[in-house]
Amino acid sequence: GLAPEANKLVSSLKTMPMLHDEAYARETKLNNFHEFPDNTLVLPVSKQNKRIFYTILELSPLLDSSNMTPEDWAKIAKKLEEHYEKYDGFVILHGTDTMAYTASALSFMCENLGKTVVLTGSQVPIYELQNDGRANLLGALLFAGQFVIPEVCLYFYNKLYRGNRVTKVDAGSFNAFSSPNLPPLANAEVDITINWETVWRANTKKKFQVHTNMNRNVGLLRIFPGITAAAVKAFLQPPIEGIVLETYGSGNAPNNREDLLEELKKAAERKVVILNCTQCLRGSVKTVYATGQTLADVGIIPGGDMTPEAALTKLSYTLSKSKLSWEEKKQV
Repeated sequence: GLAPEANKLVSSLKTMPMLHDEAYARETKLNNFHEFPDNTLVLPVSKQNKRIFYTILELSPLLDSSNMTPEDWAKIAKKLEEHYEKYDGFVILHGTDTMAYTASALSFMCENLGKTVVLTGSQVPIYELQNDGRANLLGALLFAGQFVIPEVCLYFYNKLYRGNRVTKVDAGSFNAFSSPNLPPLANAEVDITINWETVWRANTKKKFQVHTNMNRNVGLLRIFPGITAAAVKAFLQPPIEGIVLETYGSGNAPNNREDLLEELKKAAERKVVILNCTQCLRGSVKTVYATGQTLADVGIIPGGDMTPEAALTKLSYTLSKSKLSWEEKKQV
């Protein structure tokens, strides 16, 4: 099976002219050796007439993204904090299976972010003859190295997305990610075009910091026809503190199931935060139908058009804020 291999990336990238200008690197190294370490590479001059230098740092051990945990999100966030002042932007190479979770989590964990952070990866390893890894890495580097887009983003298949708006939609295509409820922040095709009106602009000058103490007592519960009250009750037992309830359509669930509603109401009364998100790829939770209003009546919070990944990680982040009261956490 495919698995990440330590200490291989730098040497491989140095053989790829689109990702490393060896002639320029050799010349620069001769003239100023100490400013060009072995793990630093340089791109050819871009269309914007800029030359991007980038340094490869590897976490140890390398992980298949299916093995990611909140502790691994914290490792990445701490690396960003450690090197924040040294670099103009950051690219995080990540497996595709849980990339949307990591992008969402980092978007909340990275507080007062003022630099571009781009996650990317590939469906086929960069070392294979036919792959999407080289183009994805190059695009991510061009955005991180040339533009100030102070968000956690995800770049894949020529598009730059807001990180907490994406979900993986295809396991067998290079076009693997979608942002169902927000257009891409940018497109990189013949030319790079950026939708600056959509790009987030921070309204604070506070120092960048990372929040890594995520609350793990959260979960996703998907409503389905015939779900039993016993299953819901078991899921909502302590130590659970918050759940994302994945409902039908615009946030609907059975309103003729008193047993189900009673378990949800009991959980809300004992201060379990329950967030209502739709199972649909596109659209938003709205109390249009009686079946949706019933959930709001028992204390469930509408989750708007958040993806399940964003809802879960925001819940984990918010519940870990010890200085907030329960009412403030619900409001957030």
